[in-house]
Formats: sequence, structure tokens, C-alpha cells
Amino acid sequence: MRCPGQDTRFWKEESIFEVECPKCGNTVEFFKDEATRRCTKCDAKLVNPKMDFGCALHCKFAEQCLGDLPPELLAERNDLLKDRVAIEMKRYFQRDFKRIGHASRVARYAEEIFKEEGGDQAVILSAAYLHDIGIKEAERKYRSTSARYQEEEGPPIARDMLTKLCASKELTDEVCDIVGHHHHPMPEDSINFKVVYDADVIVNLEENKKESSMDEDKLNRLIEKAFLTETGGKVAKRVLSN
Repeated sequence: MRCPGQDTRFWKEESIFEVECPKCGNTVEFFKDEATRRCTKCDAKLVNPKMDFGCALHCKFAEQCLGDLPPELLAERNDLLKDRVAIEMKRYFQRDFKRIGHASRVARYAEEIFKEEGGDQAVILSAAYLHDIGIKEAERKYRSTSARYQEEEGPPIARDMLTKLCASKELTDEVCDIVGHHHHPMPEDSINFKVVYDADVIVNLEENKKESSMDEDKLNRLIEKAFLTETGGKVAKRVLSN
């Protein structure tokens, strides 16, 4: 069944309209289902001013339905995705507030590190929220929370969640790759992995410090060696010195 909003059987006279090109003033004709159009005079790309892109934020068929989606919409979809991933993570862990809190703090530090180091924010925050998603299955199958089992069990669960949320294959594959070795960095790892890894290390050290006192010199030596990004080390020093 085709979306009624894009089905020409439901169109009215105002479904075809003209707009003025903001670059050269030329008249450009739009059909209501066109996301963008090129000005025939100056070749500027115009976004349909009357189109409601709300459904495209969720729909996995948006590209086929709307054509070449404008960059600002794609950015909005990714921004919305991270929030929906956070919700799915909380649903999955239910009343396990310790693990929800851990994942949320990792995401918060990951966002802070990302702002300085760069990378793909949607990948980074999705992976941050889902990095420990395999821990429940690890406990159920092996009665263990060891890194090995978390990394083994996490990617299939993360993939199911991201597929449900209509995330792109590229984003899903990269997030699952990060989840699948988030405790074990490799030489070829991307900046996205490094940001998530450093954020997780900060939270783990923060939690360890709360549970037992740590010698200041030992902590400083650990910080000097443990982080993959310069910003990760700086954030760790600020957080752990309190």
C-alpha cells in the first residue's frame, strides 16, 4: 500500500505549485511529493517548502519514497536515532538501573569527547548506549559478565534493535563492530571506536574509585596509558580528580 500523502489519487489542485528560487529568482515548479528540485536557471538545489518530512524520520523506505533526502533531514534522522536507541536500551535493561546508569554516563562522556575529537555522532552514541547490551545474555548463558562473553553476545542484540529502529546498514554494521570488541582496541580502530572506548574507561574508573580508594599516583599513571584520545585523558583527569 502506498503512503496516502504521496498517492496522486488523493491530490488536489494545490498539490502542484510554484516557488521562487532564493538564489536567482527563477520560478521553480514543485510536485508535492518531491523532496528537492533543481532550479533550471542556476542549478541551485531547493528543498520543498511545503513538504512534511515527519514520517521520513522513522520510515525505512523514506529514500525510495522521497528521493534524494536533504542533508538537514538526514542529520535530524540520525539525531533522533540516538535518542530512540537510548529508549530501547532502557527497555531492554528494564529495572536494572545500575546498567542503565552506566550506559547513560558512557554516552554522556562519549558526546563530550566527540565534540573535540570528531567522528560520527550517531555511531558513537548508539554504540555507547549499546556497548554492554550483551551482559544479560552473558550472565544467562555463562553466569559471567566477562568481556569475552559480553562482546560475543552483544552484537546480535544490538543488530536486532538497530534494525527495528530502521538504522542504515552502514551504521548498524559499525555499531555492532564496536560492541563486538569494545574492551579490546585494535590498531586499525576508527575514531568512533576510540571515543566510545575512552568514555567506557572513564566510567569504569569512576565506578571503581567509588567502590574503593585508589592511590593518586597509580591513578595518574593509569590515565597516562589507558586512553586512545587526547580528550579522553583530559576528561578523565577532570572527572577522577574530584
